[in-house]
Amino acid sequence: MAHISSDVSTTFSEYLLIPSLTTKDCIPDKVDLSTPLVKYKKGESSSLKLNIPMVSAIMQSVSDDGMAIALARNGGLSFVFGSQTIENQAEMIRKVKKYKAGFVASDANLTEEHTLQDVINLKRRTGYSTIGVTEDGTSNGKLLGIISGRDYRPTKDDPSKKVKDFMTPFNKLVTGKFGISLPEANDIIWDNKLNVLPIIDENDRLRYFVFRKDYDAHKEHPLELTDENKHLLVGAGINTRDYRDRVPALLEAGADVLCIDSSDGFSVWQKETIEFIKTNYPKAKVGAGNVVDKDGFDYLVAAGADFIKVGIGGGSICITREQKGIGRGQASAMIEVAAARDEHFEKTGEYIPLCSDGGIAQDYHMVLALAMGADFLMMGRYFARFDESPTRKMMVNGNYMKEYWGEGSNRARNWQRYDMGASNDGLKFEEGVDSFVPYAGKLKDNLAVTLGKIKATMCSCGSITIKQLMNTAKITKVSATSIVEGGAHDVIVRDSNIK
Repeated sequence: MAHISSDVSTTFSEYLLIPSLTTKDCIPDKVDLSTPLVKYKKGESSSLKLNIPMVSAIMQSVSDDGMAIALARNGGLSFVFGSQTIENQAEMIRKVKKYKAGFVASDANLTEEHTLQDVINLKRRTGYSTIGVTEDGTSNGKLLGIISGRDYRPTKDDPSKKVKDFMTPFNKLVTGKFGISLPEANDIIWDNKLNVLPIIDENDRLRYFVFRKDYDAHKEHPLELTDENKHLLVGAGINTRDYRDRVPALLEAGADVLCIDSSDGFSVWQKETIEFIKTNYPKAKVGAGNVVDKDGFDYLVAAGADFIKVGIGGGSICITREQKGIGRGQASAMIEVAAARDEHFEKTGEYIPLCSDGGIAQDYHMVLALAMGADFLMMGRYFARFDESPTRKMMVNGNYMKEYWGEGSNRARNWQRYDMGASNDGLKFEEGVDSFVPYAGKLKDNLAVTLGKIKATMCSCGSITIKQLMNTAKITKVSATSIVEGGAHDVIVRDSNIK
């Protein structure tokens, strides 16, 4: 007969954190929310880390290049959705890697014989306001000058005017020599009151631009998540069907980490996908999942996964449990998989980060997930509410809302996420819904509030790091009556409009 577990499947709302001693060190300003993203050996550190324990879900309605840029600038990471053409996804990855920071390759260039109309057309096509003028019009040609918005008036100047007649010529430019450090470049910008510093080699060939706005923006985003070249980090979702074509394109575009997007990760298809990546691209990092127990965790670890996602059916738009009766309460899943992860670490010295995916309904659920063993959290609904998500803001019943749909819905048509190895394509039934979420404004503003709550809660638990929280947090189950007690009760809440 079937193996029947006697354990009750529980979720985050059925638990509370018990306070521990709050010492003088336990203040929000001292809380460190950095966390490993990919596996590492005991005594070493992860080659990829997050500055905050949050990644955005691999969903059409959540994670495009706009969300990836916004989240990375605030310390987290997006996995750009894979339910689109390989070319489109790769282009989104390129946009994120080019967006920022430090030494920026010039993608908008002309020769001095081009015209003002060419400048206007190039700016309209690329969105770049600074254009390099090189001898051959390439990004690494001999630098002759630059063009910025201050060099011309598009409504008054003759469109046929030659670039050489209005550009800022080379002999009037302040430049930096190729090989200088970013702090040195920023010092030149600051000392000379520049907006942009061209970086040239010994033959005066253009190599990079360094922008003042990037320096200022970094000061406003101290948690910015960047690589060794000061470019934003970005992830990409893949499936178990076209990975042989998709993976090389995404890695070539600059993806820092991959993640297999699947409702059920305990499958031979994920094993084959991971093995292909590790064989052909041994330096590539790839996460796998989703799983809900030790058996699934062990299987993906043996396959070579760099991190593992936990959770089936807990997302706000997911109806897998309704449709298939498959899944597990998110708290129960996290507790068992985290125990398997710790056991693996003790036996092998290899630490596999866990991503809790789904089941987050309140901000304090995030701290519970971390305390139960998650290294970071993947969220869809949370990020879908913000300006930076790719969906429309709409008025619904007098309130502003954002569209939000699941990858298992007919709208997304992401059948690859539910791949069972069948030869016929297409969704046979939906495992996600099409919905709205209340519009919440800018990501940065909302994230600041959430991170403030997380830090305050960790301080009450006597912890100032996520690892410390995992090791020392005290958690208790709660009754239905206790849940009611936890909110406002037995009073009439005052209407904020009453003076």
